[in-house]
Amino acid sequence: MDLFSQRRSGVLLHLTSLPTVGKQGVNRQGGLGEAALKFMDFLTLGGFSVWQMLPVGPCGYLGSPYQASSSFAGDTRLLDLTELHDFFPPTDSDLAREFAAFCRREADWLEDYVLFEALHRHFSCAWFDWPPPLRAREPEALASARQEHQAVLSQLRVGQWLFQRQWQFLHEAARTRGITLFGDMPLFVAHDSADVWARREIFRLDERGHLAVNTGVPPDYFAADGQLWGMPHFNWQALAAENYVWWVARLRRQLSLFDIVRIDHFRGLESAWVVPAGETTARNGRWEPGPGLALFDALKQQLGSVPLVAEDLGYITPEVDALRLALNMPGMRVLQFAFDSDAANPHLPDNYHPYSVVYTGTHDNDTTLGWWQSRSDVVKQRCNEYLGDDHPAMPDALCRLALSSVSRLAVFPMQDLLALGSETRMNVPGTVSGNWSWQMKESQATPELALKWRALNALYGRLPN
Repeated sequence: MDLFSQRRSGVLLHLTSLPTVGKQGVNRQGGLGEAALKFMDFLTLGGFSVWQMLPVGPCGYLGSPYQASSSFAGDTRLLDLTELHDFFPPTDSDLAREFAAFCRREADWLEDYVLFEALHRHFSCAWFDWPPPLRAREPEALASARQEHQAVLSQLRVGQWLFQRQWQFLHEAARTRGITLFGDMPLFVAHDSADVWARREIFRLDERGHLAVNTGVPPDYFAADGQLWGMPHFNWQALAAENYVWWVARLRRQLSLFDIVRIDHFRGLESAWVVPAGETTARNGRWEPGPGLALFDALKQQLGSVPLVAEDLGYITPEVDALRLALNMPGMRVLQFAFDSDAANPHLPDNYHPYSVVYTGTHDNDTTLGWWQSRSDVVKQRCNEYLGDDHPAMPDALCRLALSSVSRLAVFPMQDLLALGSETRMNVPGTVSGNWSWQMKESQATPELALKWRALNALYGRLPN
């Protein structure tokens, strides 16, 4: 299905933000159970046909889904515990055969991940601080570790299998409701991850496994000193030599989970901001070229045509735009950025291309209500003049503006549908604590709210066919 074949709308809500339902204490983070099904029913009733999430890998550093310990594994904290009990595949059953088939099929990433996770728990430190033989993945040390931790490895394999089973159930439930699952893939990966430990040669590290250079962005709208992400940069030369096989496998995995995938920080594939190791801010970095079209040629050769969206926010040059356009890839527009400058602002709706995704805000923005309350008088005046004197109150005014735009897909953070303030913000870029914790209450996603948005989706021609 071509997501951009007609006008649609969707909601941005991460799985951890789903409400707690069912037995007390079960699925405190939301997840893959009853709450997800109820939310999809809310979407269907509201006339939404897209559910966008954040990355669903196992969260590492401070719970950020953008710092996962694997680009391939699923976060087992999202499992629906109500149906598990002491569920383990018996030795002689269809489930046992299904489990064994899963382990064989996913072995290329699964075995590295479960061993990484077992050793991480054992040593309680990052892989680059493990004993040198394990840090360097010496075969004898790996074989000994697999023997020593075989019970934990088995449990971890089962966890990933259960995640896959529950995800397949969720994905099929979405299909039957006509809902497209929209995923998100970070450009870079966490330093302390199975990906980097298992494939050191495709990352820019020193001999001990520490960062040779840091990644981030220069000073921008979000941070005066820029952002240092602490993620290793890719060794694009080594990746090109293997025809980008790791990247192909990574994207193939994401496309097995989602119908369409957003590449976060797409501009880093044209050129990325690289900062010398040891710098305390991102100010003293430089732009280094990325793989450009060569990566996407390899992806097309090995995967065919793939449904992708470019996160093209921040400092975007003509070269970045040229790469996205050469790939015929839709980009993003964010209405909260639209009123900070003049009529040429690319985030103003009259400058949109239909082949784009418009947001009121993203997971990195304040809620629209919080954004509006903190705007200067100058910005508020410019926004009011653009919207007209009789516009609805925020955040409905910006939501209606998104719905009325020519962008084929309009996406709203759930907080904006609920008209919530800054206290429910998901993330503040450049900060390391207090993020990723907002959780919706079960009582908030009411049928009345859904019908309100269904009427607006109908008014602006965004109901699914």
